[in-house]
Amino acid sequence: MILAFDIGGSAIKYGLWNDTDLVAKGNLVLPDSWEEMKQRLVEVYQTNQKNGKIEGVAFSAPGLVNENLGQIQGVSAVPYIHNFPIIDELSSIFGVPVTMENDANCAALAEAWLGAAKDSASALFVVVGSGVGGSIIFNGQLYKGSNLFGGEFGYMKFSDNTTWSEVGSWVKTVAKYNNVTEKKVTGKEMIELVKSHDLLAVELFERFTRNTAVGIYNLLVAFDPGLIVIGGGISADEYWMEQLKLQLKKIMLENQVTHMTYDIKPCVYRNDANLVGAVYHHINTISR
Repeated sequence: MILAFDIGGSAIKYGLWNDTDLVAKGNLVLPDSWEEMKQRLVEVYQTNQKNGKIEGVAFSAPGLVNENLGQIQGVSAVPYIHNFPIIDELSSIFGVPVTMENDANCAALAEAWLGAAKDSASALFVVVGSGVGGSIIFNGQLYKGSNLFGGEFGYMKFSDNTTWSEVGSWVKTVAKYNNVTEKKVTGKEMIELVKSHDLLAVELFERFTRNTAVGIYNLLVAFDPGLIVIGGGISADEYWMEQLKLQLKKIMLENQVTHMTYDIKPCVYRNDANLVGAVYHHINTISR
């Protein structure tokens, strides 16, 4: 069995892969330090040893994961896991093979393996949340680029010198509504306000959806992938997905790109995507 961990900005999720599914799932509040994190990870490992032999440990982590160096580079919401040989240290703690991959890449691998893109050799993945992230699967392989920036779509610039992460964030869109109205609506409640024709909600929703469609249009004409999978909480909302597709079709017509065939799908895996993708990455890495 493979024990998988997903390190997030506020919690660590975990689960045990038994060759077909994740079992013994749980989560921990994010520790305040690396030393405390190691202690909590070992406790989970020891507890799960009772469920059977653990042959490896797979991690999904934020930041630029460089497995060649065994480090997490860049920045993230968990600064104490960066810029030291974290993979070697974890391997010595557990005494079994340890692998690690970027969280957005893990989500993409899960969808490519068993989810929305399982029948596609190539696909792009766009994750919409507090910002915009993504991944590229080309001919069945994860493409990271020369500097591990492959799929970092959120850095793409828009015409007003903002980035896609700035203008395509659903979290920031909802926060803007709350700041103006002094309310505390959730993302789901915001969608209901749009449907009930709240003027500000409609304006912000349409701007966000248009910006998302512009970003996806740019990806389609740049990569011509045939399939784009959308992740993030809002991707589960059928109304938004319909509006996104309508906006994208409109942009295609505006730019006379009418002959391109493509599909836009919401992701299948949600809360477990990073864990499942970490397992897939582990299996592939160890079998090489």
